[in-house]
Amino acid sequence: MRRRKTAIFFLVFGICLSALAVALNVGWILLNLTEVVLLVLGIIFFALIITGLVLNTIFLVREIRKNEQHDAFLNAVTHELKTPIASIRLYLETLKARDVEPEKQREFYDVMLADSNRLLTTVEQVLAASKSGETRKRYEVEELDIVSLLDDCAEMVRTRYNLERGSIKIADAQAGLKVSGDADELQTAFVNLLDNAVKYSPDQVKISVRVKASSIRNRIDIFIRDSGVGMEATELKRIFRRFYRVPHGDGKKVKGTGLGLFIVKSIIKKHGGSISADSKGKGRGSTFVVQLPKA
Repeated sequence: MRRRKTAIFFLVFGICLSALAVALNVGWILLNLTEVVLLVLGIIFFALIITGLVLNTIFLVREIRKNEQHDAFLNAVTHELKTPIASIRLYLETLKARDVEPEKQREFYDVMLADSNRLLTTVEQVLAASKSGETRKRYEVEELDIVSLLDDCAEMVRTRYNLERGSIKIADAQAGLKVSGDADELQTAFVNLLDNAVKYSPDQVKISVRVKASSIRNRIDIFIRDSGVGMEATELKRIFRRFYRVPHGDGKKVKGTGLGLFIVKSIIKKHGGSISADSKGKGRGSTFVVQLPKA
């Protein structure tokens, strides 16, 4: 009886020790599991906080850059509006206050006409930029001879800057190439491209335009090359941004609103085309390639 009680005691004691061992083992696992879960949750929350800080910093930097661009744009537009108005006013006051010789009068009229054209160009660019986001704008689509359209654009730019005919040449143009689109919109795009090429050709304006059927089916390639100041590779992707202006050869910004190429890209894109730029570097000119679908 005593031996039986002793056996039962050690059996119960062994079972209790086993149960205690299992309980301690499970408790240790659960305790560590809680710590692991807390550690994982801590890492996740820390990562979320860091991500939020990074995104917030990026947002702030972008907003600062946008504000700087807006300030630069306002300054540029103010200058582009104020300068020709002040010039026209000065010449008008001179004509009103003095007896000016007929030859000098014609010279004054030419200057005032050029200033008014500059003023009109600035207003048109601002209006075109404001309309670029209108996805529902209706186009007067028609079949256009692209070479004839480019010839008209070149003549407009030559007249605006009093350039010789040889300064803008349309060479190697395949006849009979036609596109479908809005004549006024496409004219705005190509005039902006040619105008931009003139602005960045400080010494001698020499612009060549080539038109040919693209290697891609049902596409037309238009190449506009100038011998101006050129660009670095880092600037090639920035030039189509709103308000961006490439520095001149001496580091100064060229006069303008920084909207020209942005407007060009918007118009070409809405016509189902694409535009890219290429340059071998500073002082080596630039080439813009416009690709449009055939009519």
